Amino acid sequence: MTVPPEDMRLAADFPAATLEEWRLLAHSVARKAGLADEDSEPGTVEDLLSTTTYDGVRIAPLYTADTGTVPTGLPGMFPYTRDSRTAGAAATGWDVRQRHADPDPKATNAAVLADLENGATSLWLVLGDSGIPLDGLPAALDGVHLDLAGVVLDAGGQSLAATEAWFDLLDARGVPAGEVAGNLGLDPLGLRAATGTPTELPLTSVAGAAARCAADFPRLRAVTVDATGYHDAGGSDAEELGCAVATGLAYLRTLTDGGLGLAEAFDQLEFRYAATADQFGTIAKLRAARRLWARVAQVCGLPAAGGQRQHAVTSAAMMTARDPWVNMLRTTVACFAAGVGGAGAVTVQPFDLSLGLPDALARRVARNIQSLLLDEANVGRVVDPAGGSWYVERRTEELARAAWDWFTEIERAGGMAAALDSGLVADRLAATWRRRADNLAHRRDPITGVSEFPNLDEQLPVREPAPSPPSGGLPRHRYAEQFERLRDRADAHRTATGDRPTVFLAALGPPAVHSARTGFAANLLAAGGIATVTGTGDDPATLAAEFTASGATVACLCSSDKLYAESAGPVAAALTAAGALRVWLAGRPKDYPGVTGHLYAGCDAVEVLTELLRDLEVAG
Repeated sequence: MTVPPEDMRLAADFPAATLEEWRLLAHSVARKAGLADEDSEPGTVEDLLSTTTYDGVRIAPLYTADTGTVPTGLPGMFPYTRDSRTAGAAATGWDVRQRHADPDPKATNAAVLADLENGATSLWLVLGDSGIPLDGLPAALDGVHLDLAGVVLDAGGQSLAATEAWFDLLDARGVPAGEVAGNLGLDPLGLRAATGTPTELPLTSVAGAAARCAADFPRLRAVTVDATGYHDAGGSDAEELGCAVATGLAYLRTLTDGGLGLAEAFDQLEFRYAATADQFGTIAKLRAARRLWARVAQVCGLPAAGGQRQHAVTSAAMMTARDPWVNMLRTTVACFAAGVGGAGAVTVQPFDLSLGLPDALARRVARNIQSLLLDEANVGRVVDPAGGSWYVERRTEELARAAWDWFTEIERAGGMAAALDSGLVADRLAATWRRRADNLAHRRDPITGVSEFPNLDEQLPVREPAPSPPSGGLPRHRYAEQFERLRDRADAHRTATGDRPTVFLAALGPPAVHSARTGFAANLLAAGGIATVTGTGDDPATLAAEFTASGATVACLCSSDKLYAESAGPVAAALTAAGALRVWLAGRPKDYPGVTGHLYAGCDAVEVLTELLRDLEVAG
């Protein structure tokens, strides 16, 4: 057996790379790609390749010891950036928490038992009008060992009644108080945000339940700070965090005013955040959230109480109804990021979430995503694996500062309740959603399977409708909603007429010339549920005849700019004479006779598709 030399070093024969060398190489590539002017300096390449988040945080293409920041603290120690627990999830893994909202208690019970037998460690039960009836709670938990499985309640305006039903069930089954784990899910401000009214669950109602938990149930919390509603309304990461911190502080005031000590009040709170397929964004968000809450504890004079309990839920806003199988990839990345980011509990939403109540396959996949990451990939075995990364540390720092600025703005407005009632929160989130919706419409924020690479021939699985969540307050958005509304219109047209709306693609010249734009146009049109028929050639009369044979009423020219200059006008005229109501062109706007619209990279795809559906006389 060959023994390697003791002084062997990786890359020992290569000279050390310098930042200036990287800038020169990157600038050369940027110029070839058209991102940089020929006379620009290499030192500007960072600005050319940088992006900015919805919070104004600059994401640079490269981070070094000079641009990053050092890790803050140690796991389990103030300011808890690196984890609220000293050993993180290394000992037992994070809490695999499955959500259930089926109004049929019998069906819920079967799903609950399957989850607990196959990897889930706690349950999140949606009760009341949006889920399981309160009187169905005993049946839903039949056969469940309540001294082993933690239970988190989520009953909205019926939270107080759900709390009593839960305590009655515990008494009836004789569960020792010291063995009961979970959360009662009281969240008056979260409900206020969702419904627009404070009357369903008064803020002061949490104090009595929290006092009972603190006195008799050491492993049971009373309050959930659910920030996912701000995320679902279109908010940014910093806005989600700022709202969470402001809500948590409001609950601390309520609990201490109700007689709890400060340490007891901190101990009664668990925070719920959305985890998205933006891997590093989610990691930074969870790390920043802990740092922010630690700062609140420090200002309150009790820094040791600032270890935030975190429940990460894969984002509902990022889920799609179209091509729902891609949701498995989104939730896997989000779950990985939640685990790496240090969440104590993680819920993976089923891939068919946007279609209705999940089936057994969807629940099993959701469980197995977590099982594979924990038991096969060993993601939970390392505490804060992103810690020390110059990029992650810098992004955590800047996100925390942006969130703190938003939190203090809420506080200056009178606190979270006042900010909700005045419209401050709604207006801020709506402004962010408008920017996000614009990026989605222009496909700067692409959605695989919806705005990119849609499948017109897909057969969507059919699911039972899910109960409606509370409404009347902040809106609930999904990133795919604009495109999916267009697809729904096109599908309804096909159902009503027997034909899918279709555009004729006039591909000018040989395939090497037109194929790129033909593929681009077909992909964009499919995002609106529009099919394509392609005709090829250079002769206007031949293309006009193929157009007539296709049965389409709208055409789009696809070729190179050079061929457009020669043939766009004559071909457009021939298509119009053959009955085309409108002739579009795949390429950036330029005046060509007879061409009245353009498809191009960076165009407002939603606006273009809306126009096309109108051209094709699709109702909606």
